[in-house]
Amino acid sequence: MPDALDATPYDALLLLSFGGPEGPDDVVPFLENVTRGRGIPKERLKEVGQHYFLFGGVSPINDQNRALLDALRKDFADHGLDLPVYWGNRNWAPYLTDTLREMAADGRRRILVLATSAYASYSGCRQYRENLADALAALEAEGLELPKVDKLRHYFNHPGFVEPMVDGVLRSLADLPEDVRDGAHIAFSTHSVPTAAADTSGPVEAHGEGGAYVEQHLDVAELIAGAVRERTGIDHPWQLVYQSRSGAPHIPWLEPDICDHLEERQAAGAPAVVMAPIGFVSDHMEVLYDLDTEATAKAEELGLPVRRSATVGADPRFAAAIRELILERAAVERGQEVTPCALGALGPSHDLCPVGCCPARAPRPAAAGADSPYA
Repeated sequence: MPDALDATPYDALLLLSFGGPEGPDDVVPFLENVTRGRGIPKERLKEVGQHYFLFGGVSPINDQNRALLDALRKDFADHGLDLPVYWGNRNWAPYLTDTLREMAADGRRRILVLATSAYASYSGCRQYRENLADALAALEAEGLELPKVDKLRHYFNHPGFVEPMVDGVLRSLADLPEDVRDGAHIAFSTHSVPTAAADTSGPVEAHGEGGAYVEQHLDVAELIAGAVRERTGIDHPWQLVYQSRSGAPHIPWLEPDICDHLEERQAAGAPAVVMAPIGFVSDHMEVLYDLDTEATAKAEELGLPVRRSATVGADPRFAAAIRELILERAAVERGQEVTPCALGALGPSHDLCPVGCCPARAPRPAAAGADSPYA
C-alpha cells in the first residue's frame, strides 16, 4: 500500500463544472438556467439549442466530468490520498446546492473546489465563486452547519495541464499530410469574452489590455509552441484566436474568430492549420460544434487541411496535477512553506482571489476569496 498523503485540513474535494443537457427534453430548460435573468425568449433558446440537437440533445460535458471523477479517484487511491470527491454543476444536475447539502450532511467541514476552468476570468472563476456563495446562503437559510470552502488556484501553467496539450498538438501535426505538415500553422483557441471582461480579469494590479485572461492564454500558447519546436525541430507559426462568441453585436469581444482566422491563413498561403483548444478542459459542446463542426466546415470550404488537437480531459497527468495542487494548498493551510509548481513566465497563480479580482457586472457575494462573506 502507498504511504498515506496528508490533505489536512481538507476532508473533501468538490468538482465544480458548468453542466449540460443529457437528452432532448433537457436542452431548453438547461439553456433557461444558463441565461436566467437575461430575458431571452424561449423561441430564441430553441434556435440556440440546435447545436445540442445535432448531437441528440446531449452535451458531452457530464460524461467527461464522470471520466475525470474516475481518474481523480483512481489517482488518489493509487497514491494513498484518502480524500472523497464530489461533483456539482452550475446549470444542470447534479446541482451545486444539492451537492453541498449532501457534503454538509456527510460531515464535510473543509472543502477544496476544483473548477473546470483553468484561467482567470469572470465566467471561469468569479462566477463559480458567486455560485458557491449562493449555495452556501441556501444552506444557511435551511439552518445547516456550513463548511468552509476554498478554491484551488488557476492551473493553466501546471505541467500536468500543459503536457497533455503538447502531445495533442504533436499528434495532430503528425496526422496531417506530409507535404503540408512542416508548414502548418497552429491556432490556439479559447472562448471569446467581452473585451471589458478580459481587461478586468485577474488581480487589480495586473489589469491592462486583455487582462490576465489573454496573458495567461498567451503564456500557455508560448509553452506549447516551444515544446513542439524542441521535439520536432520546426518553428510552427501560431496565433491565439477565439470562438463561441454569444453576445450582442454592438459589444466588443476578443478577436479574431477562429473561422475568420482560417480564412486569413488560407489567403496568406498557409498550407494547413492545427486547431488547439487550450482554453477548454474537455471536449464539450463548444469544442464539438464550434471547432469540429463549424470551423472544420469552413476549412473544407476553403480547401485548407485542418486537424483539431485533443483537450486534457481525464488524462492521468491532469489527475496527478490536481492531487499535487491539493497537497500544495493543504500544506499552505497548515503553515508549511511550499514551492508551487508552474511553467512559463507568469509563475503560480494566487491561492486566494483578491478583492476586485474579475469583477462582476453587478456586485454579488462570492465565496472562496478575500472578499468572501463565508470566511
